[in-house]
Amino acid sequence: MTPVPIDFGKNPFDGREDIDLVVVAGGDGTVNYAVNALMQKGLKAAIGVIPAGTANDFAGAIGMSRKPVDAARQIITGVVESIDCGKVEQMDNADEEPVYFVNIFSFGIFTTTSQHTPEELKHRIGRMAYGVAAFDELRKAHAIPLTITTDAETFYYPTLMGLVFNGETAGRLPIARKSSLRDGVFDCLFLRKRDTRIQSAMDMLLYMMGIRTRAVRYLRTSQLMLVTPLNEDTDVDGQRGGQFPIRVSCLHGALNVVCPRDEVTK
Repeated sequence: MTPVPIDFGKNPFDGREDIDLVVVAGGDGTVNYAVNALMQKGLKAAIGVIPAGTANDFAGAIGMSRKPVDAARQIITGVVESIDCGKVEQMDNADEEPVYFVNIFSFGIFTTTSQHTPEELKHRIGRMAYGVAAFDELRKAHAIPLTITTDAETFYYPTLMGLVFNGETAGRLPIARKSSLRDGVFDCLFLRKRDTRIQSAMDMLLYMMGIRTRAVRYLRTSQLMLVTPLNEDTDVDGQRGGQFPIRVSCLHGALNVVCPRDEVTK
C-alpha cells in the first residue's frame, strides 16, 4: 500500500471507493474530517482511531488507549460496531451540504473556542490553550433567543450555551454522563442566561458537579430544530458548523467504528 498525501480541498476517497478500513491518527477535528468525507460519498468503510489530538473526546468515548501503539493494537484486535452519527442541516438553504459530527454539536459561550484557538498555542500548551481563548469568549457572552423543537415539544429558551452530545465529554470533561454512542438519541444541555456572567458560569459548574439547577435544561431527543434570529456561530467537533435555523438529527448506527473488544458490551 502506498501512502498518498491528503488534499484537504478534495474528498480523499475520490477514486478509492472500495476502501474497507480507514485509520485516523489525530484528534476530534481530524476524525470529523474523515467522517464527513465518508458520509458525503455514502461509504461504509470501518473507522479506526489512534488518538493524537488535544482532547480526543471521541476516541475516549469508544475506549481507545491514549498510547498510540496500544491504540493500534486495539484496532488490530478490535470489533466493528455500529455507532451513531449526528447530522446538521441548514433549514433555509437546501443547497448547502449537511455536516456530520461524532461527538458534539454546540453554540454559544465557549463552544466555538476551539475554532479560535491558535494551532501553535495548542501544540505548545495542550488543553490549557482552550482556557486562554475562553477568557476572550467570556467578555462577549450574550443570550441567544432560541426556539427549540424536539421529538416531544416546542419551547422558547434564552440560551447562553447549547450542547448536543452524541458522545460523553467535551474537552475530556464528563458533562453528558448518561450519553451513549449507540442509543439513537442525543443528550442535550441548554444553559439559561442569568443576570451576570458569573451566575451563569456557576450554574454550569454546579451541573457538572452533579448539583441540579433550574438554569440548565436537560433533554434527550433523536432530532432538534433550532431557530434564532441572530447570526450565531456553531461548532461540530471543534470545526465550523452550519448557520441557523438548523436541524440536528441522530443517525442511529450510521458509522462503522472499530472498538476495543472490552468496550463492545458497554
